[in-house]
Amino acid sequence: MLIPFSTKNCFRLLCNLKVPAAGFKNIVKSGLILQSISNDVYQNLAVEDWIHDHMNLEGKPVLFLWRNSPSVVIGRHQNPWQECNLNLMREEGIKLARRRSGGGTVYHDMGNINLTFFTTKKKYDRMENLKLVVRALNSVQPQLDVQPTKRFDLLLDGQFKISGTASKIGRTTAYHHCTLLCGTDRTFLSSLLKSPYQGIRSNATASIPALVKNLLEKDPTLTCEVLMNAIAAEYAAYHQIDNHISLINPTDETLFPGINSKAKELKTWEWIYGKTPKFSINTSFNVLYEQSHLEIKVFIDIKNGRIEICNIEAPDHWLPMEICDKLNSSFIGSKFCPIETSMLINILHRTCPEDDEVHSKWNILCEKIKGIM
Repeated sequence: MLIPFSTKNCFRLLCNLKVPAAGFKNIVKSGLILQSISNDVYQNLAVEDWIHDHMNLEGKPVLFLWRNSPSVVIGRHQNPWQECNLNLMREEGIKLARRRSGGGTVYHDMGNINLTFFTTKKKYDRMENLKLVVRALNSVQPQLDVQPTKRFDLLLDGQFKISGTASKIGRTTAYHHCTLLCGTDRTFLSSLLKSPYQGIRSNATASIPALVKNLLEKDPTLTCEVLMNAIAAEYAAYHQIDNHISLINPTDETLFPGINSKAKELKTWEWIYGKTPKFSINTSFNVLYEQSHLEIKVFIDIKNGRIEICNIEAPDHWLPMEICDKLNSSFIGSKFCPIETSMLINILHRTCPEDDEVHSKWNILCEKIKGIM
């Protein structure tokens, strides 16, 4: 049953109490089932961070249900250039987020349910959570063949992945979150989670591709709303708590003091791109010159999302070496980002002699390099 979050006082009693006050256990005896009213990926990820950082979960587990508008979410130690099609995402206005847990890259839209299970570190048990989800699915449709795997995924009919897992384990608290594909746009999912970029060398965590399927394709009655209610009911029964889904606003500072600063940080370029493990790109592309194709070689080292080493090699008769060197040096220290690259080229145009041919070639190189960013 959905209720507005009017139980703020109860919720606050769960917060900021690493050692319960006298009588506290008599006041708050159970956990909570929360559902976000927001579809903003940064706001919902901020809720996870806030609960993990501020709530006392001893004997009081929390289930958080949330859905997002179209977005791609990468793991804490992943490389977005390696994991997704950033150019397509920019064209389509798809948000990119980096979560604080590990694991692989996932696509979220309103046809995907996100489940976050919060417990103490001692009570952390991913397999138990997944079994709970399976029981909930079978309570709605007993004929469903859904099984958890050793990798903590959920497989439908033994081959289609409908859920992937990631987690964060803190000093005293932990959370396990997973997706559940209900009616997501699978065409978009496969297009966005396919990197077109060549020549990347990185030690970042790589996602493992899998065949996926929506539960709605198996049974059209398995809507997100039906499944969320079923999972909440099973969670309440398992933890012996009231079956109430409490609606929360992730921007409510009276309920979550400081949460908006957490969401703001998650939106920053420094977090999303700057936290990418060091990587390099070694690639080449062709440019047309006098009815023939010339090869341009590009080697770039990127650290903290910024270009550390840049070596663009072009045939000397097409672009003189001193001009190429100037281009290389201008990139050092800049963000590996198409917007910043365009700004750099504009600056070079203003600081170099008026030479339309050279400027034209710079523009060609700029567009090619932006294509790998």
